Amino acid sequence: MPKAGEHRAAPAPQNGRGRGRGSGRVVVAGASGLIGTALVESLRADGVEVHTLVRRPPAAPDEHEWLLDDTPLDPAVLDGAAAVVSLGGANIGRIPWTPAYKRELLASRMRGTGTIARAVRALGADAPALLSASAAGYYGSRPGEVLDEASTRGRGFMSDLVAHWEAAALGAGEHARTVLLRTAPVVHAKGVLAPMIRLTMLGAGGPLGRGTQAWPWISLDDEVRAIRFALDHELAGPINLTGPTRATANDLGFALAVGLNRPFLLRAPAFALRAALGRDLADGLLLADAHVVPEALHAAGFTFTHHRVEAAVAAAIDAMRARA
Repeated sequence: MPKAGEHRAAPAPQNGRGRGRGSGRVVVAGASGLIGTALVESLRADGVEVHTLVRRPPAAPDEHEWLLDDTPLDPAVLDGAAAVVSLGGANIGRIPWTPAYKRELLASRMRGTGTIARAVRALGADAPALLSASAAGYYGSRPGEVLDEASTRGRGFMSDLVAHWEAAALGAGEHARTVLLRTAPVVHAKGVLAPMIRLTMLGAGGPLGRGTQAWPWISLDDEVRAIRFALDHELAGPINLTGPTRATANDLGFALAVGLNRPFLLRAPAFALRAALGRDLADGLLLADAHVVPEALHAAGFTFTHHRVEAAVAAAIDAMRARA
């Protein structure tokens, strides 16, 4: 496992491939998820050739079967691609986190990411870039700190999970430009807002624990734009995909209540959340206090569409209503 804080943004290997604009072909694993679907749509809208890794018999020439058994991913699937984007893994938001499901959370990430990394490594100097999903949960709960990509790893189940996940991605080897996408919870009706919308619509919205804990966040639009920015600008190492301004759990919850015209009154005490959800889930997702900043993106010149969590929530509500 990597030592805490040892991976930092670095220049890409100059090997002629694995560049964001290389051949123009991008391979995506996890293309059916929230982020993967939006990323594939964005790339294809701009004329980028996208191939996807699917866990079923392929239905089109640009689909490639994988992970249906223990067969390794054929490196030929990735040969000549500009990049591989790995977004797979069991759903962090599913509850409860039983001991068996915590093992699944880890195993699904290690298997998928490790399979891709080994195929990338097998291509040697011709390896494409690997952009691998990770999570802002790497930093744990750190009240009062400002956490950038140079900050050390935190403690707890989520921090351990992310450290193992990133170690699997780094198995792609020295020839691959590897990007660790430390993503914050995505502010979207199918993302972090999903359970909150249900509670808020029932009039049961309110502070979670103290409610003043800093919550990392990012809009779906900026998530996709940031992944494409990292791809095109040859960034490497860990990159925090988080919104540019600090937000608390209350900021997000209250913005949602206002947008849905519902009250924000019923506090869920920390002890009740731990009793109902388990300590690992409650402390790792809902009660953690982590002000994670996108320093690497700022330094590279990325500009955000949604600068404040209130704007991201409003955009998510507008998108939800447009689909209704």
